[in-house]
Amino acid sequence: MIIAVNTRLKKEEQPEGYSTFMFEILDGLTNKFPQHQFVYFFDGPYDEKLKFNKNVLPMVAGPKTNNSLGLRYWLNYKIPTLLRKHKADVFISMDGTCSLRTKIPQLLMVSDLRFIQQPELIKKSQVRFYKRFTPAFLVKAKNVVTVSEYSKLIIADHYKINAIDITVINPSINELFKPIEWEEKEYIKEKYAESKSYFLFSGDINQGSNIINLLKAFSFFKKRQKSNMMMLIAGKANESFKKELKNYTYKMEVKLLEDLSILNLAKITGAAYALVHPVLYSDFSISPLQAIQCGVPVIAADTGALPIILGEAALYTIPNDFKDIAENMMLIFKDEKKARKLVITGYAILNQYQKDKSAEFFMKSILKAFHN
Repeated sequence: MIIAVNTRLKKEEQPEGYSTFMFEILDGLTNKFPQHQFVYFFDGPYDEKLKFNKNVLPMVAGPKTNNSLGLRYWLNYKIPTLLRKHKADVFISMDGTCSLRTKIPQLLMVSDLRFIQQPELIKKSQVRFYKRFTPAFLVKAKNVVTVSEYSKLIIADHYKINAIDITVINPSINELFKPIEWEEKEYIKEKYAESKSYFLFSGDINQGSNIINLLKAFSFFKKRQKSNMMMLIAGKANESFKKELKNYTYKMEVKLLEDLSILNLAKITGAAYALVHPVLYSDFSISPLQAIQCGVPVIAADTGALPIILGEAALYTIPNDFKDIAENMMLIFKDEKKARKLVITGYAILNQYQKDKSAEFFMKSILKAFHN
């Protein structure tokens, strides 16, 4: 079977953790099912760091989808041409879109519901596009999958679809994220945090990351605790944030780490005192699950899918209240038993987020789309 995949990467439009989620789950799929050929369609140059399995053919086929008109052209004219050229049997679109002008069976993955739940976090043109076309995409698709039980219920309720017809494909976490020994933790702290313990935020810095409230919370924590604890921010930052950081009171105790390899990110996550993830909205939960797999306690926002995904494996905070974020940071800092309980509880949920399981569910959904 030839399976074509829309791997369009428009980072400013897509939610935090989207590209990691997409390529981890595709890696598991292509690795587990080597008998199938996969063709990845990119609308522009992709990161050369990406490594694909032997049964994957990456194709760069512009033009870039810089606006809704460009995206409609890509979906309804470019994609059908590519599908015919590569004799695709089925088409997977990972970003909540479909081609309305092809007869090739399509599997639609709805991975971002901000346009319904938190429209203020994305561009108005993006909100208009998805509100206008998502009903048609859902009708056109032969099968629909999403990324969490929370998202499944939102889609079913909002579009009056039977929830039983929507499959949840859980994210899979790279095996590089794992607990590390004390000596290696000390080495990582020496290399990145002046040999000090640190809180970690991991993810791209955008409007939804709530990073300014996190820095306010860190200031509150520092004033109350008088500790030498640091804050590491692992992710791509825009110039606006870098300017804010230069004027931040505790700027010497905050380290911005950009363009980390996946291995270095895994090591930094494994050596963290705790991961703090106070995002304003999320449909899935990549960096908290990475931390849990590393045996690191998690403080997460009580928004979107996070409470359903993480259950009792995280402390929950009100993202718009920096004092509440700080209170949870202080609780983790002072209560080692509480932190350890979170870690143990976290290990119990990891079985749901394994590559093999996600790949099997994904392939069943692909075959269902093909045969419908």
